[in-house]
Amino acid sequence: MKLVTAAIIMNNGKVLIAQRAENQDLAGKWEFPGGKVESGETPEECLKREINEELGINIKVSDFYGETTYQYDTGAIKLMAYKAQWIDGEYKLSVHSQIKWVKPHELENYDFAPADIYFVKKLKEIV
Repeated sequence: MKLVTAAIIMNNGKVLIAQRAENQDLAGKWEFPGGKVESGETPEECLKREINEELGINIKVSDFYGETTYQYDTGAIKLMAYKAQWIDGEYKLSVHSQIKWVKPHELENYDFAPADIYFVKKLKEIV
């Protein structure tokens, strides 16, 4: 099972979501950005690295938000989400076609990757 991380980046009551680019697995699906944990790194280190690589920003990882598992056709993943805050950097996209800041109750309007749906539901509960 692959260990994967996701960042729940909040700002002014909105959460950052990203749409997977056409040349990526799950193209067109929305997700909370993050990526695969590499050997020797903690989930928190992974999240900082992945967000910098994918979005060009630096974040501070704070509280653990939750985890879920999902069986994709390509294999099972364990998705661990953490709350995070933007520190610095300008947003630039490398594996996403777009990003949006949305209110938690608006998340249901987006077609999320299956593993991320657990966090969509959890975020909607805070409204």
